[in-house]
Amino acid sequence: MSHVNVQKALNQYSQTAIETSINSASPHRLVQMLMEGVQDKIRIARLQMERRELGEKAKNITCAISIVDGLRMSLDREAGGDIAQNLDDIYDYMVRRLVDANLSNDPAILDEVTGLMHQIKEAWDSIANADSTAVVAGQE
Repeated sequence: MSHVNVQKALNQYSQTAIETSINSASPHRLVQMLMEGVQDKIRIARLQMERRELGEKAKNITCAISIVDGLRMSLDREAGGDIAQNLDDIYDYMVRRLVDANLSNDPAILDEVTGLMHQIKEAWDSIANADSTAVVAGQE
């Protein structure tokens, strides 16, 4: 099997695994996956920035921006109240900083956005952990 065919097979396997994960994920897990996707795209863009692969860097930053916009659109502003508004403001800030990073090729800005997303994801992850703990405690 040639290198190209092996790469195609790996890409197909990876895509199938992602689709399976998405189809079986809870809404909470889907948000986690989106947050992970933002972090992954920024990490890749940062490496491409260092390598001067500016076209590919721009594609990954654009993808990260699209994912953050998706997270913004998924906010329930009625039910979420101040928390949803604060997240909307943070997501808006992150998008603006990602645009700045793309234009200025500044990896420090990417690090800043990654740090913000990491904090938000940690809080989101703790909600899942709290729910799991409550379910286990209720079964005992």
